[in-house]
Amino acid sequence: MEQFQVKDKELAPQGRLQIEWATAHMPVLNQIKDRFMKTKPFQGLTLGACLHVTKETAVLVETLVAGGANVALCGSNPLSTQDDVAAALAEEGVHVFAWRGQKTEDYYKCIDRVLDFAPAITLDDGADLVGTLHSKRTELLAKVKGGTEETTTGVVRLRAMEQDGSLKYAIIAVNDAYTKYLFDNRYGTGQSTIDGLLRATNTLLAGKTFVVCGYGWCSRGIAMRAQGLGANVVVTEVQPTRALEAAMNGLRVMPMAKAAPIGDVFVTATGDINVIRKEHMEKMKDGAILANSGHFNVEISLKHLEELSKSKRTIRPNLEEYTLKDGKKLFLLAEGRLVNLAAAEGHPSEVMDMSFANQALCAESIAKAGKMQPKVYSVPKEIDEKVAELKLKAMDITIDKLTPEQKKYLSTWELGTT
Repeated sequence: MEQFQVKDKELAPQGRLQIEWATAHMPVLNQIKDRFMKTKPFQGLTLGACLHVTKETAVLVETLVAGGANVALCGSNPLSTQDDVAAALAEEGVHVFAWRGQKTEDYYKCIDRVLDFAPAITLDDGADLVGTLHSKRTELLAKVKGGTEETTTGVVRLRAMEQDGSLKYAIIAVNDAYTKYLFDNRYGTGQSTIDGLLRATNTLLAGKTFVVCGYGWCSRGIAMRAQGLGANVVVTEVQPTRALEAAMNGLRVMPMAKAAPIGDVFVTATGDINVIRKEHMEKMKDGAILANSGHFNVEISLKHLEELSKSKRTIRPNLEEYTLKDGKKLFLLAEGRLVNLAAAEGHPSEVMDMSFANQALCAESIAKAGKMQPKVYSVPKEIDEKVAELKLKAMDITIDKLTPEQKKYLSTWELGTT
């Protein structure tokens, strides 16, 4: 059986340097790795992972390997793999099936290669691994103890599976941990999206009208960073409470139909399909820039963009110019895929430290658990708080503790106004 498939194994030395850099900035995972080396919670288990193959993911994989795991890994996006990192992991004996620039057919073949190793625990980012297991590799389901899911889009898909009775094993929704979405989604997506946008275009954001589609935690981060760079931020939303929050954060809120003619830059991060479509593109300014930070490349309707265009050309890496039939030009970044990973390097190591600490500890809890019901579970509170404690320790920050008197006060109802 094929043990790995990467673009160029000669890239391994450079990949090793990248992993060393990430490791130095991921102290929480390092603490967990030290414990795993002693306790070996995954001894004898194969873990199958479909994650963005980045230097930060490599630190997670090495943590799992330190815990005794046999790891098979594929990429969770055709454009997010860092080829040097994939090569370095392959050299270490990890079963890596990933390279940047995959066709859709190759992407799913790599998922199949991971599943060939019959994992006992799955780690997913977007639920494509779980989806393939449930649709095409059902013979392997009986061997799976449980799994984890990293991202908002994947959790939405998995909850839909649970609701209609399709989900056959337990999944812990890592995305829903406080130490994941409050930091990874907000600060990580905010910074890395702007990073990808600037690497692809080198455009000045100050003074531009910057339209953020959605106002979930990822979009909050994007809006915050764009505002900090001097952009005039507009938010489009379908959820009243989020729209109200955006308005009270000082942002303009309006429907996409009104935002389309005034926007200079558009970034989607909703997790839904066709957020920017034909009727919006037709109203946009000449020179408008379109980017996506949602997991799948479905938020900007590429079908409509192609239909409206008479030609397209690549101006620079990750920047395509579409000339519409009326002569207007629209610019699409990273093929409509995750701009922060396709045009940049994804979230900084410091924030992925907490997300992947949740992954590692949740995988450990699955390995130790007995039979779990096939449903989507929240991250246990003790894991979430442990990750926060370890991060504070690494940052040399100490906090107060409740006194016995304060604990008693919080546990009783008798004491009131005196």
